[in-house]
Amino acid sequence: MTYFDWTALAVFFACWTGYAAVTDRVGTIQRQSVIAAMDEYRRRWMLALLERSNRVSDTAIIGNLMTSTGFLANTSIFILGGLVALLASPDLGRRVLAALPWAEPPGSDAAWEIRVVLLMLIFVRAFFELTWALRQFNYCSILIGGVGMGTEFTPQAEVAAKVANRAARHFNTGLRAYYFGLAALAWIIHPAALIAASLLVLRELYRREFRSAVRDALREG
Repeated sequence: MTYFDWTALAVFFACWTGYAAVTDRVGTIQRQSVIAAMDEYRRRWMLALLERSNRVSDTAIIGNLMTSTGFLANTSIFILGGLVALLASPDLGRRVLAALPWAEPPGSDAAWEIRVVLLMLIFVRAFFELTWALRQFNYCSILIGGVGMGTEFTPQAEVAAKVANRAARHFNTGLRAYYFGLAALAWIIHPAALIAASLLVLRELYRREFRSAVRDALREG
């Protein structure tokens, strides 16, 4: 680990944890995001359940959300399997990277293992977040089945909306781990690549959550 490596790692964690802390915990900023806009739409969805007895379309929507969440959770397992294979063959990995232009592969087995272990920790985090989101969507489907018709069941609909919103937030956290996992992959090439990739991911996340056309359209509704 050189000074440049430590600097790149500090920038990486500052981008990831700093962005999450600001956008998820600072209320005035969080309320401007596309996630907050979707929270309101999910609440409207659950309140609309009070006016219809046929919930087939609602269960289909929940099933679609669970399918996409489950796909990413399963993909995390496959990625972890590949990373374990990389951990077991550092010499082969470094030889492959050495053929790339401008690449500076780790010079020792320990340096290689540190980079791979970082990737493993990121995708373990993604797996736990996505599977917890999957369980919460499952809970939400049960809550939908228990919501009756009429305004007297509004508290039940509000509970279902809160569970759906929490599931969506954990899904977003897991997806964010995927983005920063791709940034961490650049560290295998060069510390400068890790810094550039971290800043690029940070920019893209901010643009999509706070400056995208989708966010503007949702807030107009």
